[in-house]
Formats: sequence, structure tokens, C-alpha cells
Amino acid sequence: MERRQVETKYRWKAEDIFEDDVAWEAAFAALETLPDFSVYRGTLSSAESVAAFFAAAEAYEQQLMRVYLYAHCRNDEDIRVTKYSAYLAKVMGLFTKYTAAVSFAEPEMISLPEDALAALAADPLLKDHDYALSRMIARKKHVLSEKEEYILAQTAEPLSVSSDVFNMLDDAELDLPYIRHEGRRVKLSHGLYSVVMSGKDRAARANVFKKYYAAYEKIVNTLATTYYGNVKKDIFYKNVRGYGSCLEMALAEEDVTRDVYDNLIEAVKEGAPVMHRYMQVRKAVLGYDKMHMYDIYVPLVEDAELRLSYEEAYALVLKGLAPLGDTYAQLLKRGRDERWIDVCETEGKASGAYSIGVYGMHPFVLLNYQPTTHDVFTIAHEMGHAIHSYFSNGTQPYAKSDYKIFVAEVASTVNEVLLLRYLLKTSTDKNLRKYLLNYFMEMIRTTLFRQTQFACFEQEAHAMAERGEPLNKDNLSALYYDLNKQYYGPAVTHDRQIAIEWARIPHFYRSFYVYKYATGITAAIAIADKILSEWEPAVRRYFTFLQGGCSADPVTLLKGAGADLTRKETFRAAMRAFEDALDEFRSLA
Repeated sequence: MERRQVETKYRWKAEDIFEDDVAWEAAFAALETLPDFSVYRGTLSSAESVAAFFAAAEAYEQQLMRVYLYAHCRNDEDIRVTKYSAYLAKVMGLFTKYTAAVSFAEPEMISLPEDALAALAADPLLKDHDYALSRMIARKKHVLSEKEEYILAQTAEPLSVSSDVFNMLDDAELDLPYIRHEGRRVKLSHGLYSVVMSGKDRAARANVFKKYYAAYEKIVNTLATTYYGNVKKDIFYKNVRGYGSCLEMALAEEDVTRDVYDNLIEAVKEGAPVMHRYMQVRKAVLGYDKMHMYDIYVPLVEDAELRLSYEEAYALVLKGLAPLGDTYAQLLKRGRDERWIDVCETEGKASGAYSIGVYGMHPFVLLNYQPTTHDVFTIAHEMGHAIHSYFSNGTQPYAKSDYKIFVAEVASTVNEVLLLRYLLKTSTDKNLRKYLLNYFMEMIRTTLFRQTQFACFEQEAHAMAERGEPLNKDNLSALYYDLNKQYYGPAVTHDRQIAIEWARIPHFYRSFYVYKYATGITAAIAIADKILSEWEPAVRRYFTFLQGGCSADPVTLLKGAGADLTRKETFRAAMRAFEDALDEFRSLA
């Protein structure tokens, strides 16, 4: 279906950002000449000068983010339209210029004595920047001279080449074969691979699994070199900035303490026997003598899919999220009625789903809605992101509005858990209950267990390189294969092809990102369960979190909402939720 065939009510209203391309081009042209930030050079020791610099920088940033948002949305409506990809490229060029132009500021401020920085953080003129200034104090020993920081700012683009190469190989040059699917000869793709892996035809799954990984095997040496380049980039920054490890650097960037990461890894390892038991149940339900890696995505319950129209799905989401109260419900309705959401899959449209929000604008949500259970939950998920951004941007000043990536998946997953709990509470159909329990277990398996497995791989791969061990296809594959056996256990036949699964994971090029999915679902389960058990006080605490932005460190903000990730017990509770779902699933067999 072409975009022009989609009813207006199902298309996001990009005109809310700029009326048309002419207005965008005028706004972009006005930004091409940057403010003269050099006038602040050498003055950033008084609260008055620092406040003036921040005001000038933020005014420019807000306009720059607005032109970015428009270009981004228009580009994703149809990525075949080169005009909008050119818009995006032009905006990214401005980001680079702007970053370089203000690169003197942080080194200049950080060069101040610590007591002077603390005085700035305590000054009423800089109350919107107290958290940012406190983070400067924490980073003080890792920031370089002005000239060195300027040079480092120029390295961001060339040192992202590993990610660019991976994307080119994975999206454009991976030699995927033709296969037979639904009676037709079609070219295998990443999306089709996922469809086949969750399909009923076991012979087709085995065939596609082998052919898919055979394509990666042909270029696995190149992919290993590419990934090693990404790790070496991290080591370069770690060494230059004086961190003890790449993991320490990544955690410091998010202002997350090491105990949170260690609690996750340890709790999931402790919970591995429950995952092994789930794999045994899965094997028994499927009736296989041997269960291969290409069997673990097959739904255990058939003919229980929620096949709802978009309107029906949205109405169900509203019911499921009712415990969050009227204010939340009204925002969900506004998002639908005021066209924050681009609903339908169309030719050339960006795949997947996401929410994007910038300061001073309502959020925008991209969907490619299909009548499946997964896509019903995707509505709840993406609107969780959107309303988190809405509250954060609407409550906090610009300097504190952009919440940390560490908490980015919490609000979205709270919505999913609440919707699932509602469906389990209201459903009397045994088959549907089993389907939903399996859906919940798969959510935890893929988000908590699998992402922690990925996190362990990243941690050890970086540690190997930091010890001076070169990363190649053999040691990377051996590492991954061993982790796969640890996490999935003896009920699974660990096909040799799964050893190179690491080579196809795009998130490995955003180092130490994946663990945040695992901590996110852990926090979400804790928060959702408190909302359902305590209701009003828990909702009030949760709204405080949604409004928190980066007014404090993310671990403290989550603790206030009822998810204390500094305690291993919080992670164990998520393990118990998985085990409880497994026990109920078995009782319904």
C-alpha cells in the first residue's frame, strides 16, 4: 500500500513540527550560521557567564532538534525519497559543527577547582544545571584539555565507521539466498527469517536457519574484524580518558553504579536453572526428541492470537493501562486523536516501531501495525515511551528533560506488563491464558535472559581485547557458543551455527547498551506489580519518575518509583515472575 492510500487519521501530523518543506528549509538556513560561542571562551568561571553560555547553547540546540525531528519523520515516511535523506545528512552536518563549536566549554569548566565547580552547581542562577555540573565534577579526572577535547570531538564520525560497515554488510551486501515460502520463491531477509523461525514448518525452519547462518559464515572474518574495530574504538576512548575498563566508562556515562550491572549478571546466572526448566517444558510440549536452536521461537500455543483491528487494539490498551489513572488515559487518547502516531505499513516506510520526542513538541510514534498480539503490545510499548517523553519534557527544564538511556525502556515495559496482567486477569479462555503466559515468558526470556547473555558476551569480548588478545571469528564464536550453552542448558541441541550469532547483532555496535533492556524489564516488573498492589501511592511515585528526566541519577529515580536495582532481590523477583508464569503454564497443560 502506498502512503497516499492511508487515511489521514492514521498518519502522524508532521506539520505540527513545520508547516511544510519551505518552512523547514527557512529554519535550517537560519541555523547554518552558528552563534559566536567563542565570546564565552575564557569566561566560564562565574555563574553569570556560565548561565549565559548555557542559555545560548540551549536556544540553538532546541531549534536544531526541531529541524532534525522534521527531517527524521519525513525520511521515515518513505526512505526512498532522497530529498529527506539529504535533509537528514545536512542536519547531522550541523550537529558536528555545533559540537565542535562548543567543545571548549566543558574542559574550561572542568579545569576549575572542584570547590569552584561545586559552588557553580549550588548557585541559584544555575539551578537547572546542578545535576549536569555535579556530573562534571565526577568526570573531572577524565576530561582533557580544550585542544584535546576539540580533537576528540572530530573523531566521533570517523570512529563510527565500524558501525557503518556492519550496517552496510548486514543490510545491503549479505548474500542471503532464495527460499520457498508459502509456495513462492522469495529472497530471504532478516524479517522473513524471523517469520519462518516462529512458523509451524519445522523442516522450513531448519533449512532457513542453516542457509541464513551460511550467509554470515561467508563474511564472518570481515564481521569479526569490523566488531574488533568497534571494540578498539572503545578501548581508545577508555585509554585516552583514563578509565579502568570500557565497562567502567560506559557505566559512568549513564551514571550507573557497578553493583547494578553485577546484580543483573549474578541474578540471571542464579536463575539459569529456571530457564533450563522452561526449555525442557518447551521441548516436551513440542514433542521433540531433540530441540534445536531453530525451535525455540515457535509459539507453544496455537490459535490464540489476538487478531484485532487497530481501533480495537487501542481500546484494549486503554483498558489494560487503566490502573495508571485518568490523566494517563487522556494522554493516550490525545496521542491517538491528535495524530501523534503513524500507524500503517506502507511502501518505503521505515520498518519496526519507535517513539521520538524533542523538547517543546509532542512525541511522535511510528508503527507498522498488523493484527497480531505482538503489535497490540507494541502500541502499549511505544506509547509508554511517548508519554514518558511527554512528562519529562513538560515538567523539567530543557537541561534536565532528556532522561538517561538506562531508564528509556522502563515506562514502555511497565505498559506491557500492565496490559499482560489485565489480559490474564480478565481472560477465562484456557488456551488464551496459556498463550499469554507463554508470551510473558518469552518477553522475559528475550529481554532479561537473552540481553544479559549479550551483555556477558560484550563484557568478556572487551576484557579479552583490553588484555591484548586479538578478537577473531574463532575466539568470538567460542565465547558465544559457551554462553549459549550456559544460558539455555542441556534441553537444547546447540547447533554449531549458533556460535556465530554474535556476528548479526547490531546492538553490539552500541557498546554496553543491551544490559539496559534487562535492567529495564526488571524495574518494570517491580513497578507494575507495585502499581497493581498499592495503586494510588504507587502511581504517584511512578508519575514522579516519569516527570524526573535527568534531575537525578537514574538508579535513584527508579528507586523512588519502587525498583531498587542496587538490591539483588529486585532481580530475583523478576526471576520469580518468570518461574510463577512457568508453573501456571504447566498447571494448565
